[in-house]
Amino acid sequence: MLELLFVLGFFIMLLVTGVSLVGVFVALLVAMGVMFFGGLLVLMLKMLPWLLLAIVAVWVIRAINGNNTQSRSHYRRDMR
Repeated sequence: MLELLFVLGFFIMLLVTGVSLVGVFVALLVAMGVMFFGGLLVLMLKMLPWLLLAIVAVWVIRAINGNNTQSRSHYRRDMR
């Protein structure tokens, strides 16, 4: 709800200061793009520890089981 109020206030303040309607829409599109990419960056930083934990878990499991590729050879199909 606060985001909507922020955008509405931004829109009104630009109109009050004399910016044209086209300028207001361009400013809203630019602000939306900046907020979108900022949100993606924050989401990536939030998920980074979990990604690192998954990589470490796979590394530990492969180290324990031994990295033999012969046990997985039945997954491949012969293309003859």
